[in-house]
Amino acid sequence: MVRFRVETIPLFDDFGVEEERAFLNSVVTYFRKTGADMIIPATTNTIFRTFPEGAIAAPYGSYIIDLSQSEETLLANLHSKHRNVLRNAIKKGVLIRSGLEFLPVAHQLVRDTVGRSNLGFMSYADFERFVSSLGQNVKVFIAEHEGIIQGCAVIPYSTHSAYYLYGGSIPEPQTGAMQLLQWEAMRSFRALGVGRYDFVGVRINPRKGSKQQGLKQFKERFGGRLAKGYIWKLGFNPVKFALYSVAARIRSGGDIVDQERYTVTNGSR
Repeated sequence: MVRFRVETIPLFDDFGVEEERAFLNSVVTYFRKTGADMIIPATTNTIFRTFPEGAIAAPYGSYIIDLSQSEETLLANLHSKHRNVLRNAIKKGVLIRSGLEFLPVAHQLVRDTVGRSNLGFMSYADFERFVSSLGQNVKVFIAEHEGIIQGCAVIPYSTHSAYYLYGGSIPEPQTGAMQLLQWEAMRSFRALGVGRYDFVGVRINPRKGSKQQGLKQFKERFGGRLAKGYIWKLGFNPVKFALYSVAARIRSGGDIVDQERYTVTNGSR
């Protein structure tokens, strides 16, 4: 199985959508020749402007913050409610710390958070192996209040972008702790000269009152640009691709491409 971790990154400004589609068609040809069985949906930070021929695609998006702006502008762009709870968290003594020594507690928080949605998460050994493979290009942040860790963020980065890839929290964190964590992460990456901060995926029109709508609102209120595009998948081996699809439906009602295509097709948004 092939899985993309980032979208197509143009190396010059006038790289058009049709050129990207041709590039992705060539990538598909390459993986088909190598004997791959399928390309499964990419990680949710990976928003393509288009998709290759034969792919099954669905609309998706991500909020992206331009870190080349001044800190004053970034703060001003925050929704007033985010600014208020952020300042309240500072007054209440919430502290933001960063370091790989927080990796074990971060894994526990992420695992417990996705577990509350009846989803599984990778083992600590796999998690540690993934983070270690990133070398110096990853940061782990935690928010702490009165000695209790409230939440975490695991963020790979390059000079191009920082990606809020994994996050978790206790069931009822101190008000503003998670907003302050994100704000301090953005400030940290801006100081490092990183170009942008990617909140890693949102559903374009989530169902009103759903958890997905709450996540979209949380990310939207940081004032970023909503980048719209597609997530997609493509099968080379029909039998194995069908088995993958069945397994995904049994596990979680389908992968993210199937879920988004279903809601669009059936008008259940």
